[in-house]
Amino acid sequence: MPPESNPSSYHRVYASFCCRELEPMKSSNISNWIECYSPCNNTWSHVSSIPELIDNQVLKGFSMVSIGDSIYIIGGRLCYKRRASEDRDDQFVDVNVDVLSQVLCYNVESNQWTKCASMFAPRYDFACTILDNKIYVAGGNSNLSSCRGISSAEVYDPQIDKWTALPNMTALRYKCVGVTWQGKIHVVGGFAERADSDERVERVQFTERSSAEVYDTQAGKWDLVARMWQLDIPPNQIVALDNRLFSSGDCLKAWKGHIEAYDGELNIWNEVDGSHLQTLNSPISRSITNDNDDGDYGPSIQRLYLTMAPIGTHLYFLVGHRTAGELSRTMSMVHKFDTRATSDAWRSFEPMIEDGEKELCSHCCVVQQLS
Repeated sequence: MPPESNPSSYHRVYASFCCRELEPMKSSNISNWIECYSPCNNTWSHVSSIPELIDNQVLKGFSMVSIGDSIYIIGGRLCYKRRASEDRDDQFVDVNVDVLSQVLCYNVESNQWTKCASMFAPRYDFACTILDNKIYVAGGNSNLSSCRGISSAEVYDPQIDKWTALPNMTALRYKCVGVTWQGKIHVVGGFAERADSDERVERVQFTERSSAEVYDTQAGKWDLVARMWQLDIPPNQIVALDNRLFSSGDCLKAWKGHIEAYDGELNIWNEVDGSHLQTLNSPISRSITNDNDDGDYGPSIQRLYLTMAPIGTHLYFLVGHRTAGELSRTMSMVHKFDTRATSDAWRSFEPMIEDGEKELCSHCCVVQQLS
């Protein structure tokens, strides 16, 4: 299909990947790199490697957000890969090394990296979102030897390169999702526990595990919205678009077969009409072609990653699949959903095939640049 056109401005989607296997796709180093997807011509390009990483160490569970023409890489879990056993050459496991508090900034115009002030607390699998050109983080995990979350929150002002502590949330949360909606910071879901005044921790009820904590920057306090997520399993991703919230699944099933939108008045998620798309689960050989290619990429046998990017009134789904065959290959596909369309809302673009298998290390972010 032909690419999109946007005469006044265009957006680019940035995502960080690493190799799933020890035999890397791009070089002798498997550490994280950043790629850029351009919706205007449906192309991917390699941008940069993330600095401050030792060879063959990988950063996961970090947050990747953008302000203006700058991308921020925040926190994360540092690890390296090793074979699961001598008998299986194709199975690898992550060996944890450390939890980071560091913050790196990449300017897409100057192609320069800078090191920013570190967070007060190291954290991974935490909520992160932008409001008024400031970065808000909350929750996550600070300890590799524990699966217990934290309740602390802080905000970063890039103008003065400074973090400021915020009041703690009411519960300890990790694998929670951050989103800005209606002018407030929402930290949704997550694995949650409660600490009492004696610092003893107890499991919270389902009502709180499926809740959201909402921070009002004017009042400087958190409020609890019970059952905002409505599932015991944390969300995979929630994005705000056109004053609405959208989700496609949870952290165990990133694509549940359709898109859901949040109804704030009824506090419920509803299926979006026309949003079913089976291709996101298992693309079919020859299902996507162009004029110069027979489209026979082989059947997909496993989805490797899925992330969602809001642009204008559209949701872009960036999806990677491992294809069948003797050689491991990644088929990267992009699908666009028009949230305002009344029919034929989906549009799929030609896939890109790469040797080797890659995995997504953090959800993508969108940068708007003037043409």
